[in-house]
Amino acid sequence: MAINAISLMVPTPVTNQTDKLITQPTSYEAGQKFTNFLNDALNSVNNQQIQSDALTNKLINGQDVDLHEVMIASQKASITLNATMEIRNKVIDAYQEIMRMSI
Repeated sequence: MAINAISLMVPTPVTNQTDKLITQPTSYEAGQKFTNFLNDALNSVNNQQIQSDALTNKLINGQDVDLHEVMIASQKASITLNATMEIRNKVIDAYQEIMRMSI
């Protein structure tokens, strides 16, 4: 059995940690990211509502659409809307609690 010499091992290179500094976003940039996130989430909820309405209208008009697809789309839209309303309620409760705090 051959034994390899230690000198054949390659040392790990030392990296310069200052090159990897992560800059913190400003409050404006963080606010913009949060605003974009909320807009995307609300647009997603709206799109699910529109899709559910479109499938329901197709079913009412007698077009070729399966009933289970309409029901699934309707339930998805209902669940996302209910979740959005619960999140809104929690945010309002948190805001009211912060406003009640004395400084």
